Amino acid sequence: MRLDYLTIFPDFFAPLELSLPGKAAASGLLEFHVHDLRQWAHDRHRTVDDTPYGGGAGMVMKPEPWGEAFDAIGVDADTTVVFTTPSGEPFDQRVAEDLATRGRIVFACGRYEGIDQRVIDHAREIAEVREISLGDYVLNGGEVAALAVTEAVVRLLPGFMGNAESLVEESHGASGLLEYPVYTKPRTWRGRDVPDVLLSGDHGKVAAWRHEEARRRTAQRRPDLLHPSVLDDGTPIVRAQPGDAGEILTLQRACWLQEAQANDTLDIPALHESLDDVRAWLGEWDTWVVRRAGRLVGAVRGRLEGADRWDIGRIMVAPDLQGSGLGRVLLDHIQAVAPAEATSYVLFTGAGSVRNQRMYRKAGFRLRPDLPAPPNAVVLTKRR
Repeated sequence: MRLDYLTIFPDFFAPLELSLPGKAAASGLLEFHVHDLRQWAHDRHRTVDDTPYGGGAGMVMKPEPWGEAFDAIGVDADTTVVFTTPSGEPFDQRVAEDLATRGRIVFACGRYEGIDQRVIDHAREIAEVREISLGDYVLNGGEVAALAVTEAVVRLLPGFMGNAESLVEESHGASGLLEYPVYTKPRTWRGRDVPDVLLSGDHGKVAAWRHEEARRRTAQRRPDLLHPSVLDDGTPIVRAQPGDAGEILTLQRACWLQEAQANDTLDIPALHESLDDVRAWLGEWDTWVVRRAGRLVGAVRGRLEGADRWDIGRIMVAPDLQGSGLGRVLLDHIQAVAPAEATSYVLFTGAGSVRNQRMYRKAGFRLRPDLPAPPNAVVLTKRR
């Protein structure tokens, strides 16, 4: 793979000679070429920027040096030009994996208020263009972002890593989870011990512990990554927004009317809540919804009760989708996003809701007649 960098600060890319990227370049796996954009500026001051049309603060990078640079370094249809910009698509592991398949990438590192839009439009006519952002913040220029993208991409190249298996269980890898905690010698350090399971020699138990720790860490730090595809069309589970309250109320009444019929009672709180009631509890519960073709078809909520109990409730599935498995997926999801301190789950359902109780028992929940329950309901719990 060949990587070119167009910048007005070439010294920013000295780190490319260090560590594994430097070794890969020395072995011929990679080629790094850093170009000073000012060599294509022809006035006495080697000017690469000018004031913006339309007024406004700051300066804009001129198109002429960029056009000449693209011509000089041979940007063509076999090149991918990456413009590092806060207005680009979010950079993640999937984008890194895609870029790792390219033969040549040219990083166009902007400065000031950005690069004249005509440069990007021109680049699209002669090459593949990706506008990429590291995140929702602004840097002084594109060089730091280009280095970060480089690190993420080149380590995926065959032959780059000494042990390719080290890529398998990393954060944001194929599992979609953050990486589990890791430990090394000594066994005890400043009163803190390595978990016993890692010293057991039981590979199955170690694997199970690592997976559970990865899920726990992901739920605590990045619950947005725990969006399983819930339907055949890949519809995700997403956090409820205040604007969802009206649709949640409609879905709730449809679902709990069925519960009223199954339990022969209208004395069910969910049936009597107002729109304001739903808006109020949306601010108190961690609530997730599923939309299909723009329609809200499922919802679930959870919140921590006491120090360590995750209270699960309001598992709702549109009547025409009941029996499709969506309810079980919602149940699995709300357990997965429970905070790390939760050690048990608790929920209740109607005493006459046989289908609901069957689903909960299959998911590992057990009836708890010893615990107080709302009228006409039963309580079920499960240890995490």
